[in-house]
Amino acid sequence: MNIICLVKFVPDVDNFVYDYDRNVLIRENVKMILNPDDAAALAFALKVKDKHPHTFIEVVSMAPKSVIGQLEDLLRRNVDKATLISDKAFVGSDTYITSKILAKYLKNQTFDCILTGTHALDGDTSHVPAQLGELLSLAQLSNVIKIDENNILNNTATVDVDREKVISSYRVNLPAILSVQKESKYKLPHIKFKNLHLDVSANIRIVSNSDLNFDEKEVGIEGSLTKVSRTYPKKMEKKERIIVENDGEGIEVVYRFLKSKGYV
Repeated sequence: MNIICLVKFVPDVDNFVYDYDRNVLIRENVKMILNPDDAAALAFALKVKDKHPHTFIEVVSMAPKSVIGQLEDLLRRNVDKATLISDKAFVGSDTYITSKILAKYLKNQTFDCILTGTHALDGDTSHVPAQLGELLSLAQLSNVIKIDENNILNNTATVDVDREKVISSYRVNLPAILSVQKESKYKLPHIKFKNLHLDVSANIRIVSNSDLNFDEKEVGIEGSLTKVSRTYPKKMEKKERIIVENDGEGIEVVYRFLKSKGYV
């Protein structure tokens, strides 16, 4: 089975920089982390590979070349191939243009399933998976919290989807795009000690605009029609922190807190 995982590296929420003149996040020279929903999607793919070793996993990311180190760490977790789509012409692309760029690459690939995250920490629009479904003529489901790893080998996927007030189950013909959320509880494994310094550079391919052949006016900021009307900093509320001892008084404090929240 061939699985492609689309992953995004997002700025560390404690250390991101915003260009207010162009209304874009500055991603160069900023500490990047793997988007939590994407990590859950990749964790599921690795779970399938653990059970079925012949599974081939490719991760695809559209990002600056500064994320190569993070891609290498994903390869050290038993991913087979990493593709980095990176070109200065793509900088500032909105979700629609990003989807067009990804779709152009994916149209020439062989896969049984595409896995993505549902949300991204740096945007949270959830546009890209649905737009890819439209551009690639594939079924697409978001907010997936569980996938049957056995059934997925039979050209169908049985998935549970969080619809806020109810969990719904669907059966989807493959290939399809399944977008997982971090609440799925799929956890990315740590790198095994013996693989910490494994040389995986040969398994990384960089795809630029010379490979995809977009007119530079079609992509990047110039090609993006999304206009940001305004931006504002999110106000964070300071929460009270209480430290208690492991004694009768501490237990009483914890009990009163849980009771006030309706847990007991």
